[in-house]
Amino acid sequence: MVDELINESNILINLKASNKDEVLSEMSDLLFKNGFFKDTYKKAVIEREHEFATGLPTNYCSIAIPHTDSEHVIDNGIGIAILANEVPFIEMGSINKVLQVKIVFLLAIDKAEAQLSLLQKLMELFQNDIKLKNILKMNESNKLAELLKSYLSK
Repeated sequence: MVDELINESNILINLKASNKDEVLSEMSDLLFKNGFFKDTYKKAVIEREHEFATGLPTNYCSIAIPHTDSEHVIDNGIGIAILANEVPFIEMGSINKVLQVKIVFLLAIDKAEAQLSLLQKLMELFQNDIKLKNILKMNESNKLAELLKSYLSK
């Protein structure tokens, strides 16, 4: 179940970064420390983001869903960051359209079919402005984890 992938120890609130590489580096370090990634994940996800952008525009705020090949994953999970300031990411499917991203979901999924299911659940969440607004109001990782579990368990 998707809500089982949410863990408060993998959430960063008010993450200060000036570019997407810093965001991905901080998030990868946290999930590596928590045992979700191999030490190869950080380099792989940064390189993949440069090749295949993951920025998504929504009505309320832009989001990024970076991920990389399952060979770099030890355990399934999701890293979540609410950024202190918006950070530029390239829009998915674009070469140079820049989005100012406020929320990042870093995916650690070891099977392609599980990743597809997760992405479908996340897309439903991203289409709900009220839920996105509520996510951005959170200032404690445990409360954000509870909120996301409630949103993704349905």
